[in-house]
Amino acid sequence: MNERASGEIIVAYQGPRGTFGEQAAKKYFVKATFVPYPSIADIFNSIEEGDADYGIVPIENSTEGSISITLDCLLESHIMICGEVDLKITHNLIARQNINLDQITVILSHPQALAQCRQFLEKTFPRIELREVSSTAKAVELLRDIDHGAAIGTEDAAERMGMVILKKQIEDDPNNLTRFFILGRSDAKPTGSDKTSVVFSTKHVPGALYRVLKIFATKNINLTKIESRPDKKKPWNYVFYVDFEGHRTEKKIGDTIKMMRERCLYIKILGSYLKASDSINLESE
Repeated sequence: MNERASGEIIVAYQGPRGTFGEQAAKKYFVKATFVPYPSIADIFNSIEEGDADYGIVPIENSTEGSISITLDCLLESHIMICGEVDLKITHNLIARQNINLDQITVILSHPQALAQCRQFLEKTFPRIELREVSSTAKAVELLRDIDHGAAIGTEDAAERMGMVILKKQIEDDPNNLTRFFILGRSDAKPTGSDKTSVVFSTKHVPGALYRVLKIFATKNINLTKIESRPDKKKPWNYVFYVDFEGHRTEKKIGDTIKMMRERCLYIKILGSYLKASDSINLESE
């Protein structure tokens, strides 16, 4: 475990510096020490091993959907969700000094960023090579060794790497948002404006999922998200991720989870937390 100052909050995010994950972390936490990690799985491990107090990971994008690796890590880890934050995503086409658009032969970025700029890329570079890398900031960093390359990334990453922005706001959807989960070793206390996330599996028989979801309608609980993922231990079986309004300590929510346990093969509470629209910043004391 890394040494730290008394009262210091360590927040892990997917690096290198200049990623949207770092921006989201700084939006949520007023005062903390932000430490980059190579991957989403490494962020989970950093909290489990005590090297970080919190982590921040992307969970879904408003145009491209959920981040599968985050869902898988939530299922396999003991780490809990303790907050969420929404971040408006603005993409920029970035290159080295003195590189023009007609000189570019390859564009690097994270797969989600490339997908979110699909229309711009098809119109401006219909036959160019698109190369996927681990993050938008890593893409900008790699430009130092590519003569005729460009990257899709943040203004911050361009400035830190001494690059120039050739085109701003190249995302296809101007309302492009990414939702991030705040991770910790426990979830958050109730505030009266909360959400809860769970993952569960059911028997592979007709009506099994309906009987679980019917509980929410009966209890008048609003579902904000439902998604299925393959069960990696059982081919052609699935687990279901559900977000809904309310805190797990509330009687109605507690009763709902109890009823779910009676109808599910497996259920795991991923955490209860303040809704993003009402999020307050955490600050070290």
